[in-house]
Amino acid sequence: MTLKTALLVFITALLLSSSALLGNAQQDSKSPAADTQESSKNTANVDKNEYVIGAGDELYISVWKEPDLTRTVPVRPDGKITLPLAGDIQASGLTPNQLEQNLTKQLASFVSNPSVTVTVQAVHSQKINIVGEVNKPGSYDLNGPPTTVLDAIAMSGGLKDFAKGKKIYILRVGPDGKQQRLPFNYKDVIKGEHMEQNIVLQPRDTIVVP
Repeated sequence: MTLKTALLVFITALLLSSSALLGNAQQDSKSPAADTQESSKNTANVDKNEYVIGAGDELYISVWKEPDLTRTVPVRPDGKITLPLAGDIQASGLTPNQLEQNLTKQLASFVSNPSVTVTVQAVHSQKINIVGEVNKPGSYDLNGPPTTVLDAIAMSGGLKDFAKGKKIYILRVGPDGKQQRLPFNYKDVIKGEHMEQNIVLQPRDTIVVP
Protein backbone atom coordinates (compact mmCIF):
# COMPACT_ATOMS: atom_id res chain seq x y z
CA MET A 1 0.00 0.00 0.00
CA THR A 2 1.42 3.36 -0.97
CA LEU A 3 1.73 6.22 1.49
CA LYS A 4 -0.92 8.19 -0.38
CA THR A 5 -3.41 5.29 -0.21
CA ALA A 6 -2.73 4.67 3.47
CA LEU A 7 -3.26 8.34 4.24
CA LEU A 8 -6.57 8.34 2.34
CA VAL A 9 -7.79 5.29 4.28
CA PHE A 10 -6.81 6.92 7.59
CA ILE A 11 -8.66 10.17 6.79
CA THR A 12 -11.80 8.25 5.71
CA ALA A 13 -11.82 6.21 8.93
CA LEU A 14 -11.35 9.39 10.98
CA LEU A 15 -14.30 11.09 9.28
CA LEU A 16 -16.57 8.07 9.81
CA SER A 17 -15.58 7.90 13.49
CA SER A 18 -16.29 11.61 13.98
CA SER A 19 -19.73 11.31 12.34
CA ALA A 20 -20.68 8.40 14.58
CA LEU A 21 -19.61 10.28 17.73
CA LEU A 22 -21.53 13.37 16.65
CA GLY A 23 -24.67 11.32 16.01
CA ASN A 24 -24.47 9.70 19.44
CA ALA A 25 -23.92 13.07 21.10
CA GLN A 26 -26.97 14.54 19.38
CA GLN A 27 -29.09 11.56 20.39
CA ASP A 28 -27.92 11.75 24.02
CA SER A 29 -28.60 15.50 24.15
CA LYS A 30 -32.28 15.10 23.24
CA SER A 31 -34.43 16.20 26.14
CA PRO A 32 -37.50 14.30 27.43
CA ALA A 33 -39.52 17.26 26.14
CA ALA A 34 -38.32 16.48 22.61
CA ASP A 35 -39.22 12.80 23.10
CA THR A 36 -42.64 13.83 24.28
CA GLN A 37 -43.12 16.09 21.27
CA GLU A 38 -42.15 13.29 18.87
CA SER A 39 -44.38 10.77 20.60
CA SER A 40 -47.35 13.10 20.42
CA LYS A 41 -47.18 13.98 16.72
CA ASN A 42 -50.13 11.73 15.96
CA THR A 43 -52.21 12.59 19.00
CA ALA A 44 -55.90 13.34 18.88
CA ASN A 45 -56.82 16.97 18.27
CA VAL A 46 -58.49 17.80 21.58
CA ASP A 47 -58.62 20.80 23.91
CA LYS A 48 -56.80 19.80 27.10
CA ASN A 49 -58.92 22.23 29.10
CA GLU A 50 -62.28 21.05 27.79
CA TYR A 51 -62.02 17.48 26.49
CA VAL A 52 -63.39 14.96 29.00
CA ILE A 53 -61.50 11.67 29.07
CA GLY A 54 -63.59 8.53 28.73
CA ALA A 55 -63.19 4.76 28.90
CA GLY A 56 -61.31 3.38 25.91
CA ASP A 57 -59.23 6.49 25.28
CA GLU A 58 -55.44 6.11 25.02
CA LEU A 59 -53.32 8.54 27.02
CA TYR A 60 -49.63 9.35 26.76
CA ILE A 61 -48.27 10.11 30.24
CA SER A 62 -44.92 11.91 30.26
CA VAL A 63 -43.04 12.48 33.52
CA TRP A 64 -40.01 14.74 33.12
CA LYS A 65 -36.71 12.89 33.68
CA GLU A 66 -38.59 9.72 34.67
CA PRO A 67 -38.50 7.38 31.63
CA ASP A 68 -39.80 4.46 33.70
CA LEU A 69 -42.99 6.39 34.39
CA THR A 70 -43.43 7.73 30.86
CA ARG A 71 -45.73 5.51 28.82
CA THR A 72 -48.97 5.11 26.85
CA VAL A 73 -51.83 3.76 28.94
CA PRO A 74 -55.43 2.84 28.08
CA VAL A 75 -58.36 4.08 30.12
CA ARG A 76 -60.00 0.90 31.41
CA PRO A 77 -63.77 0.26 31.36
CA ASP A 78 -63.85 1.28 35.04
CA GLY A 79 -62.48 4.69 34.02
CA LYS A 80 -59.06 4.24 35.64
CA ILE A 81 -55.47 4.05 34.47
CA THR A 82 -52.52 2.37 36.16
CA LEU A 83 -49.14 4.06 36.53
CA PRO A 84 -46.11 2.83 38.52
CA LEU A 85 -45.86 4.42 41.99
CA ALA A 86 -49.19 6.21 41.51
CA GLY A 87 -51.21 2.97 41.22
CA ASP A 88 -54.81 3.12 39.99
CA ILE A 89 -55.90 6.66 39.18
CA GLN A 90 -59.34 7.84 38.06
CA ALA A 91 -59.11 9.31 34.56
CA SER A 92 -62.60 9.11 33.11
CA GLY A 93 -64.62 12.27 33.70
CA LEU A 94 -61.51 14.47 33.98
CA THR A 95 -59.85 16.77 31.49
CA PRO A 96 -56.19 16.07 30.63
CA ASN A 97 -55.17 19.13 32.67
CA GLN A 98 -57.10 17.89 35.71
CA LEU A 99 -55.49 14.46 35.40
CA GLU A 100 -52.05 16.09 35.18
CA GLN A 101 -52.70 17.83 38.50
CA ASN A 102 -53.90 14.63 40.19
CA LEU A 103 -50.92 12.63 38.94
CA THR A 104 -48.53 15.35 40.07
CA LYS A 105 -49.97 15.13 43.60
CA GLN A 106 -49.81 11.32 43.62
CA LEU A 107 -46.19 11.22 42.44
CA ALA A 108 -44.97 14.01 44.73
CA SER A 109 -44.31 11.46 47.48
CA PHE A 110 -41.97 9.47 45.26
CA VAL A 111 -40.51 11.95 42.74
CA SER A 112 -38.92 15.30 43.49
CA ASN A 113 -40.96 18.08 41.88
CA PRO A 114 -42.68 15.86 39.29
CA SER A 115 -43.62 17.50 36.00
CA VAL A 116 -46.43 15.54 34.36
CA THR A 117 -47.91 15.96 30.89
CA VAL A 118 -51.04 14.10 29.77
CA THR A 119 -51.79 13.88 26.05
CA VAL A 120 -54.78 12.15 24.47
CA GLN A 121 -53.25 9.92 21.80
CA ALA A 122 -56.44 8.24 20.60
CA VAL A 123 -60.11 8.96 21.24
CA HIS A 124 -62.29 5.88 21.53
CA SER A 125 -64.84 7.02 24.10
CA GLN A 126 -66.66 9.43 21.79
CA LYS A 127 -68.97 7.10 19.86
CA ILE A 128 -72.20 7.10 17.90
CA ASN A 129 -74.48 4.18 17.12
CA ILE A 130 -76.10 3.31 13.81
CA VAL A 131 -78.86 0.70 13.92
CA GLY A 132 -81.42 -0.69 11.52
CA GLU A 133 -81.36 -1.08 7.76
CA VAL A 134 -77.74 -0.19 6.98
CA ASN A 135 -75.07 -2.52 5.68
CA LYS A 136 -72.74 -2.23 8.68
CA PRO A 137 -74.68 -1.30 11.83
CA GLY A 138 -72.71 -0.73 15.01
CA SER A 139 -70.74 1.79 17.03
CA TYR A 140 -68.38 4.25 15.36
CA ASP A 141 -65.73 6.54 16.83
CA LEU A 142 -66.20 10.29 16.44
CA ASN A 143 -62.61 11.05 15.47
CA GLY A 144 -61.22 13.71 13.20
CA PRO A 145 -63.41 16.38 11.59
CA PRO A 146 -67.10 16.85 12.50
CA THR A 147 -69.29 13.93 11.40
CA THR A 148 -72.75 14.58 9.94
CA VAL A 149 -75.65 12.14 9.63
CA LEU A 150 -74.84 11.65 5.95
CA ASP A 151 -71.20 10.96 6.83
CA ALA A 152 -72.27 8.35 9.37
CA ILE A 153 -74.55 6.58 6.92
CA ALA A 154 -71.65 6.41 4.47
CA MET A 155 -69.43 5.00 7.23
CA SER A 156 -71.99 2.27 7.86
CA GLY A 157 -71.89 1.14 4.24
CA GLY A 158 -75.05 2.94 3.11
CA LEU A 159 -78.71 2.02 3.27
CA LYS A 160 -80.04 -1.41 2.46
CA ASP A 161 -82.41 -1.83 -0.48
CA PHE A 162 -85.59 -1.76 1.60
CA ALA A 163 -84.57 0.94 4.09
CA LYS A 164 -87.14 3.68 4.63
CA GLY A 165 -84.91 6.63 3.83
CA LYS A 166 -87.61 9.22 4.49
CA LYS A 167 -88.20 8.02 8.06
CA ILE A 168 -84.67 8.00 9.49
CA TYR A 169 -84.27 9.73 12.85
CA ILE A 170 -81.56 10.53 15.39
CA LEU A 171 -81.99 9.85 19.10
CA ARG A 172 -80.13 12.37 21.23
CA VAL A 173 -80.07 12.98 24.97
CA GLY A 174 -80.65 16.68 25.62
CA PRO A 175 -79.09 18.85 28.34
CA ASP A 176 -82.13 18.14 30.55
CA GLY A 177 -81.53 14.39 30.28
CA LYS A 178 -84.58 13.81 28.11
CA GLN A 179 -84.29 11.98 24.80
CA GLN A 180 -84.92 13.97 21.64
CA ARG A 181 -85.97 12.53 18.28
CA LEU A 182 -84.57 14.45 15.31
CA PRO A 183 -85.93 13.60 11.82
CA PHE A 184 -83.71 12.96 8.81
CA ASN A 185 -85.03 12.52 5.28
CA TYR A 186 -82.23 10.81 3.37
CA LYS A 187 -83.81 11.25 -0.05
CA ASP A 188 -84.24 15.00 0.45
CA VAL A 189 -80.74 15.59 1.83
CA ILE A 190 -78.93 13.80 -0.98
CA LYS A 191 -80.82 16.08 -3.39
CA GLY A 192 -79.61 19.14 -1.47
CA GLU A 193 -82.97 19.83 0.19
CA HIS A 194 -83.61 20.36 3.94
CA MET A 195 -79.87 20.36 4.61
CA GLU A 196 -80.57 21.56 8.15
CA GLN A 197 -81.47 17.95 8.92
CA ASN A 198 -77.90 16.86 8.15
CA ILE A 199 -76.76 17.80 11.63
CA VAL A 200 -73.30 17.34 13.14
CA LEU A 201 -73.44 14.30 15.40
CA GLN A 202 -72.61 14.33 19.09
CA PRO A 203 -71.25 11.53 21.28
CA ARG A 204 -73.94 8.96 22.22
CA ASP A 205 -76.21 9.92 19.31
CA THR A 206 -78.03 6.96 17.79
CA ILE A 207 -79.14 6.94 14.15
CA VAL A 208 -82.16 4.72 13.55
CA VAL A 209 -82.80 3.55 10.00
CA PRO A 210 -86.21 1.78 9.77
